[in-house]
Amino acid sequence: MALINPTLVLNCGSSSLKYALISEDGETRIEGLAEALGNSDARIKHKNLDGSKVEINIPNSGAHTEALKIILGELIAEYKPVAVGHRVVHGGDKFTKATVINDEVLAHIEELASLAPLHNPANAAGIHAINELFPELPQVAIFDTAFHQTMPAHAYRYAIPKELFEEHHIRRYGFHGTSHAYVSNRASELTEKDGKHGWIVAHLGNGCSATAIYDGKSLDTSMGVTPLEGLIMGTRSGDVDPSLHAMLHRKLGLSIDEIDTLLNKKSGLLGISGVSNDMRNLEEADKNGNADAALALDMFAYRVAKYILSYTAALPELTGVVFTGGIGENGADMRAKIVSHLKHLGAKFDAQKNQDLFRGAEGSFHAPDSAVEFWVVPTDEEFQIMSETRAVLGL
Repeated sequence: MALINPTLVLNCGSSSLKYALISEDGETRIEGLAEALGNSDARIKHKNLDGSKVEINIPNSGAHTEALKIILGELIAEYKPVAVGHRVVHGGDKFTKATVINDEVLAHIEELASLAPLHNPANAAGIHAINELFPELPQVAIFDTAFHQTMPAHAYRYAIPKELFEEHHIRRYGFHGTSHAYVSNRASELTEKDGKHGWIVAHLGNGCSATAIYDGKSLDTSMGVTPLEGLIMGTRSGDVDPSLHAMLHRKLGLSIDEIDTLLNKKSGLLGISGVSNDMRNLEEADKNGNADAALALDMFAYRVAKYILSYTAALPELTGVVFTGGIGENGADMRAKIVSHLKHLGAKFDAQKNQDLFRGAEGSFHAPDSAVEFWVVPTDEEFQIMSETRAVLGL
């Protein structure tokens, strides 16, 4: 195994840094996660080229720069990257594709922090850290929102006063773009159907989104101006009545910030069940007779199915549904629960094939006489970021 002309992929969160060093052919990689950044227990969990693992403490309550110094110095020093690809969550309506980072681009990423306050500042911190450590390396921003810039206006506009869109850019942007791009491309490679393909991709994990994709282009997606809109998620409510904010303020005296925290961090599967935001825990509680856990599972499946059915309206034709993300890839029982709501599509699935798809397995589980295809495709956002980075740089 060798890492030839590798690309460094960085996904910086507010207190974490996921990284991968991927060879130019995409076949080999080193990867890891720096977590609890800014805390005394900050550490790096690293996986070497041969699969062996190592854990390293980051001294001085290390932040992103300190973590990258260790990663680039001690862990991958012998494999000099040719470029760095950064996941950037929000690109607003300015960035429609992978973009080489310069001072102007970095400034725009920081300006967009108001639309993604938990993510864009952390993404910018990773860029600053590389600028400090390896200023000669070309850097590219891969925006979560860019993939969805192909949505038509009737899908991305809100029914609010026009000036809010024109002056303040309030519109639906969508997220999980790199995942939806990779998974839909991969599904089109796997299917035996000729011609253009229409997929509905369900990215289901702690964060969830569904996207209607035709011929590789996003036509509608469930997340909006922020990642709160759409499906029920681990701790996020998804769609609620917009007047809920005013009602909670009047009835309970909650502030806007408190309501925002409630809907983003205390709702979703956790809020419904009172048990957990982890699907595995809910399924176990359901087996033990917990009615709230059962309701959370039913609501989750119904909301996903409802979005899948609604997104058939966005597609010129429907080839099938693709599941990805932690739940989408491993939750066979939840997949079955979702598909059971899709009977009006002529959807039929093979129960055994469905049960066999977990822990990184890729494959289909539709029955031979199903009118639509069903696939499980493990997402690989790092590969997608690497590919787009190399493409924009001409590597």
